[in-house]
Amino acid sequence: MLNKFISLFVLMVLLMAGFSSATDSVSAAKPPTRTPTPAGPTPTPSPATPLQIYGAWHCGNDACTWSAVRTVSEFDSQNHWLIDRGDGRPSVNLVVLSFVHPLKLLNQTTDAGTLNGVPRGMTAEIVNYFKSRGIRVMLSIGGITYTDAWNQALAQNPTQFGLNAAVVAQQLGVGIEIDYEENTNPNLPGLQAFINAYRSVLPYDPTGNNHAARLTIDLAAGDRWLIALTRKATADWLTTSNPVLDYANAMVPSRQPSTSGAIANWQEHVDGKPQYDPPIPPLAPAKFTGSLYIVAGTNIAPECNDFNNSLQKSTGSFVQSVAPNGAGVTSGMLGYMFWAAEMPSTRRITTAPPNSCEGGVGAGATFYNIPIPMPSLRQQ
Repeated sequence: MLNKFISLFVLMVLLMAGFSSATDSVSAAKPPTRTPTPAGPTPTPSPATPLQIYGAWHCGNDACTWSAVRTVSEFDSQNHWLIDRGDGRPSVNLVVLSFVHPLKLLNQTTDAGTLNGVPRGMTAEIVNYFKSRGIRVMLSIGGITYTDAWNQALAQNPTQFGLNAAVVAQQLGVGIEIDYEENTNPNLPGLQAFINAYRSVLPYDPTGNNHAARLTIDLAAGDRWLIALTRKATADWLTTSNPVLDYANAMVPSRQPSTSGAIANWQEHVDGKPQYDPPIPPLAPAKFTGSLYIVAGTNIAPECNDFNNSLQKSTGSFVQSVAPNGAGVTSGMLGYMFWAAEMPSTRRITTAPPNSCEGGVGAGATFYNIPIPMPSLRQQ
């Protein structure tokens, strides 16, 4: 009898132990109860900042050489959309005549296509065609075709090169754009000497009132090309505390990007590249524009004639509200630049009639209420 009682007692102990183990297993498998963390405030998007720059590079009718003098009436017949979006108002507030040959400007060359270093087609009459309508004008020195010529001019006499550029700017009442596309080993000391010489004649003017004092630079679409130039420009010439150049243009990539691709490129400038050695610092959104094609190969792009399906519409929220990330105070890039009016190359279609761009660039000027003339630019 005692043995039977002991057996029953042992059985009860084992059953209780099994129940306890099972209960422990279930408890272990059950996730612990946590007090929910209160959600933080929903981030408030940066308010839209009005665009200040809405411009086009202009390649003339001979694939960017501007080698022949043109009458104003003939020029207007091919380019009227730039000064009239359909209601008498210009489609842009900036035109950049492209390109001046760097070495010819240094040497003040006169030949069949050049007069004292300036392409013969870049006349005071063509400049005034735009300026009389409130459109600012600049001359671009360089371009990818003239990279070797930039290197030669900077190696020979960068100071005189900068002085010559300043004289031309004063004579025509235009700004100057540096388009130096040396990717592998740019002559940065030479370019610094060029800039120093230019600024010795035409100091930085934050008001923008002196058109000839406007000095800008082209950088790559993002931070992965023209790296050394981008690092130098961002660190030393485009700061908000001690600006030397007015702003940069993030150039078009090799082909028209998608909406997300364009935004990713421009965000790289805002963020910089801290992982590079040495790093590229961030660039203030108020110190650069983004660029898009208006002609793509043999096709007119929506950016030219269909604003509702264009990148300047789909990227507009980003361009107007991108927040600083280490440089600058205000949100939003300066605006857009378009490549390029009339005939950017012999392989591309032109923007001459019937392919003019009132419906894309012009409609965008209305949508964004682009100020004409261009106001003083944000400095921070």
